[in-house]
Amino acid sequence: MRRTRTTALAALALLNVFTLTAGITVARMLPPRLARLRVPVAAARPVVNATPVLAPVGTSASRPQGTGLPTANGLASLLGTALPPSATGSDVGIEIADAGSGQVLYSQNASTPATPASTAKLVTAVASLAVLGPYARFTTAVRQLGDTIVLVGGGDPTLAVNEYPSSDYPRPATLAQLAAGTARALRAQGLRSVRLGYDTALFSGPDMAPGWTEGDVTTGNVTPIVALEADQGRLTPGGALEDDDDPVNFRPRTNDPAGMTTAAFASLLEQDGIAVSGSPVQANAPVSAPVLASVSSPPLTAIIEQMLLESNNVIAENLARHVAIAMGMPATFSGGAAADIAEIRRLGITTPVSLVDGSGLSREDAIAPETLVRLLEVAARTPDLRGLITGLPVAGFTGTLSPGDSVFGGIGGAARGVVRAKTGNLSTVATLAGLAYDAAGRLLIFAIMAPQVPGQLQRAADALDAAAAGLAACGCG
Repeated sequence: MRRTRTTALAALALLNVFTLTAGITVARMLPPRLARLRVPVAAARPVVNATPVLAPVGTSASRPQGTGLPTANGLASLLGTALPPSATGSDVGIEIADAGSGQVLYSQNASTPATPASTAKLVTAVASLAVLGPYARFTTAVRQLGDTIVLVGGGDPTLAVNEYPSSDYPRPATLAQLAAGTARALRAQGLRSVRLGYDTALFSGPDMAPGWTEGDVTTGNVTPIVALEADQGRLTPGGALEDDDDPVNFRPRTNDPAGMTTAAFASLLEQDGIAVSGSPVQANAPVSAPVLASVSSPPLTAIIEQMLLESNNVIAENLARHVAIAMGMPATFSGGAAADIAEIRRLGITTPVSLVDGSGLSREDAIAPETLVRLLEVAARTPDLRGLITGLPVAGFTGTLSPGDSVFGGIGGAARGVVRAKTGNLSTVATLAGLAYDAAGRLLIFAIMAPQVPGQLQRAADALDAAAAGLAACGCG
């Protein structure tokens, strides 16, 4: 035992001597090696006098010499060429303004209300951001009433059944997450079987707006609007909820979004080990009933971006009703439309607007071009409303201004990446409202509305695209 201890002490001593010797050797080597590494240090004085590579957009240095604001005559010449009456009709409404000063540079029928189609979503976007705030979220919950649980719709327009493909943004809340949380809570109570109800009481009134038809559902443009719906009612070829954010799925949508959503939730509960006895029934869950589980939507700014990029009617209608609820008005189509208008009036926009829905899907909506321009101006200068500007489609790259995503996907040339705009079209209506930097780097805000297209819609859309591209290339003096 004594010999082992002596050996261990000797080995430890030798190890200490080796470590000390190695440390001294490394310390002597370090300074010259560090010097060769040339570790960066701050210079005591400027070494290089850098010059700007590009002048900031909008400054005098970035503009051609002698270039001022586009003139009315110059814009009239551009627009007269780009918008022939044979393509757009003769009653086109136009307004173009300088974003910096607010000065109107060109106006034609600008105060005349016209069918806006989906440019009406600009009203809903501004009102939603202003009233609800950019970080608002919408919650779907499960409440318990004894041996019955109730799936309570919270008006989340992005709710999905299962996870969307990883490429989709924003990431929606899912019924799968909600079912898993509900099953855990029930198992903790020792429950393995429940009755299931569903609550859609957050919204009221008709589920189809004035001017809508069954054809709007069968062509994949919208589903009946209720407070509980998953995947926005989009269906697979086999008739199941789609589990994918596919804006160009023009298959018929479900006419029973709440029923299909509840059935999907029941199936998920069964997969998580909770049996559902009987058929789900409509119920009212009081706010005093305990919450078993809940899931929340992405923030409003992300939802606004999705609405604008896809021109998503279901999102727009849900948001209009949330504005109505926040303002103490009925959560109906008429209540949402009235709330949207009341809020933009509060923001100082007094120009003509009349709505019966929040999406522009109805032909009974009417907005003047100058109103669309005012909406964009207010959003551009108000921090909490900037989500509207950043959410607009970008010409040639995103949303309904990208190739293949709408009839407006053909903007090219100098306008690619330079024009941001909300598109709108019905069978005989083509509208475009947004922003464009001109050739001098000046930011222009524009609205162009063709409410009575005489021929092919694609030809009218191409003309509006050409006008927006012309603004981006415009000196227009």
